[in-house]
Amino acid sequence: MAKEKPVINVAFVGHVDHGKSTTIGHLMFQSGKLPQQELDKLKAEAVKHGKVGFEFAYYMDKFKEERERGVTIDLSYEKLPTNKFDVTIIDAPGHRDFVKNMITGASQADAAFLTVAAKEGVQPQTKEHVWLLRTMGVRQIAVLVNKMDTVEYKEEDYNRVKTDVSVILKQAGYKLEEVAFIPISGFKGENLVKKSDKLPWYKGPTLLEQLDLFKAPDKPTNLPLRMPLQDVYEITGIGAVPVGKIETGIMKIGQKIVVVPGRSGKGIDGEVRSIEMHHEQMTTAEAGDNVGVNLRGLGKKDMARGDVVCDAASPAHVVEEFVAQIAVISHPTVIAKGYTPVFHVHTAQVPCQFIELIEKTSPDGQKTPNPDFLKNGDVAKVRLKPIGNLVIESQATNPHMSGFAIRDAGATVAAGVCIEVKAKK
Repeated sequence: MAKEKPVINVAFVGHVDHGKSTTIGHLMFQSGKLPQQELDKLKAEAVKHGKVGFEFAYYMDKFKEERERGVTIDLSYEKLPTNKFDVTIIDAPGHRDFVKNMITGASQADAAFLTVAAKEGVQPQTKEHVWLLRTMGVRQIAVLVNKMDTVEYKEEDYNRVKTDVSVILKQAGYKLEEVAFIPISGFKGENLVKKSDKLPWYKGPTLLEQLDLFKAPDKPTNLPLRMPLQDVYEITGIGAVPVGKIETGIMKIGQKIVVVPGRSGKGIDGEVRSIEMHHEQMTTAEAGDNVGVNLRGLGKKDMARGDVVCDAASPAHVVEEFVAQIAVISHPTVIAKGYTPVFHVHTAQVPCQFIELIEKTSPDGQKTPNPDFLKNGDVAKVRLKPIGNLVIESQATNPHMSGFAIRDAGATVAAGVCIEVKAKK
């Protein structure tokens, strides 16, 4: 089956309750992906849970618990064909407890919509999400100033949010001239697909038009094969089926691969037996594709989430230690040598110890070599030692395998990118 249009993964992120799921649901309804009878069912369901007005959000929030609590817990994916792309929409949770899923979502995104409610404006998570997007390598960003109906579609409210968000985007290193700000009402469906007559002062694109203004992602097919595993299923009659998104390279049937670290910690050799994508058998798959594969020579016990399927000719290495550039986002106290939080790298979660603070740059740009500690707002070069087996590559070798987030006690404390590695002997 030939792929007609390029695929682009777009994440919707933003503070909890700023209307992400509702906006996506309404967008789907207006673009004909959500039929009226289906919407009527969701409406009845929303009323039943005492959540009147949540029907559009329910379209994305398919889990029972999400419906009862009214928050997005996991990631949901939806396909939306536009004139230019086949868009995969990733609805990422804004809720604090679920930031780890949000990180997975951001790491799969080529572009993102940051959703900010017009009345509430910038919230703690708005800032956190901007830094995460930046660190996870999402270079294209657009801002949805949502819930314009709650401020009577006033331009001054839109401008206030635009000014505040611009400050954060600039701090994180985004170029403001490349960021579109779009006033919308996800709930009322204004400016999603059609230009809204309630916003006569706004001359820019609608949400749907903006999707086609994003640049198609470069397919890093020239780099060696890397596929971090999301999960490994056992399927009767087939055996172990690891699933994940191919970050870089091309996968072909018959290809020799190695899964690192694998159960052995040193990598386990195998061969690609079959590739399946959206329930269709493929002979090849490439960077950007989410696939399930069957590997000759590997059973379910040999591999797990966080392992990486690599081309046997040029595999990634398990690292002894690595040097990274990190940004401290929100740590309750300070970070010093010896601190060992959990690192989220592609799909892996591995504790890593800070063994050296090489240099820090404070928010005003001042550099200090060998600081005693790091605090919020600092950007620093640090040396880290994984406690356990970790596969990570430097940004120069493979930018798609170099980003990570650092979590501690249920919050993202920092995020960063690996700049050099020392492989395990």
